[in-house]
Amino acid sequence: MNLGLSLAYLFFLGSLLGWGLELVFRKFFSSANPEHKWINPGFCMGPYVPLYGVGLCLLYLISSGAESLGVHENAWGRVGLFVCMMLVLTAIEYIAGLFCLRVMKVRLWDYSKQPGNFQGLICPFFSLVWGVAGSLYFYVIHPYTLNALGWLQTHLAFSFVVGYFFGVFSIDVVYSMQLVARIKQYAEENEVVVRYEALKAHIQSFVNRNAQENHIRSPRLRFFFPFRSPRSLNEHLREAIETLEERRRKHMK
Repeated sequence: MNLGLSLAYLFFLGSLLGWGLELVFRKFFSSANPEHKWINPGFCMGPYVPLYGVGLCLLYLISSGAESLGVHENAWGRVGLFVCMMLVLTAIEYIAGLFCLRVMKVRLWDYSKQPGNFQGLICPFFSLVWGVAGSLYFYVIHPYTLNALGWLQTHLAFSFVVGYFFGVFSIDVVYSMQLVARIKQYAEENEVVVRYEALKAHIQSFVNRNAQENHIRSPRLRFFFPFRSPRSLNEHLREAIETLEERRRKHMK
């Protein structure tokens, strides 16, 4: 099968599955979501996290290369494969996090409380997690991935679904970039970095309270449009940052 079509399919699949993993993680384990709400994860509005799509594509390429070279047939080769996957996934996590932090003035995740973290963007624990995830992919999931790609080769009509996904995804990226541009402007004017997940949680709390106080139904599709609110985005940014600063001061006492 054409490599480009295979990678497009894997990006589509990885983005969706990654969104599901992040949704569960941020609901039950994220410190930025102390109320454990269901918050749409990631940079985009839709049910996908592109970073995982890129990660799955890289795992597929590494695994295919490892199989063709036979590096997994001895112990040192398996160790090298584990390290390679761990480093590659950690690298794309760092590059994506650094771009969001330095260019967009937005922090999508924060490992500052993890031991040995670097700039709060990567840490040894999650690097190990990525290495384990990469190994599980190679030994457990990769054969099924090959089968799925073989199925796609005989059912090329499904490529329409993948094409539709990329059409919606492109529109979503443009829409999300417009929102982030407004957030970036506020962050640069006030010399702050905005925690994306905390901002979403703050807006969701306000919208819920406003709906209860005014006896109205919460807006439909609010989960996928977390920035929709009767208040301006700048007001929410100011309040969210003030709330985080107050929590930090209480924690330091």
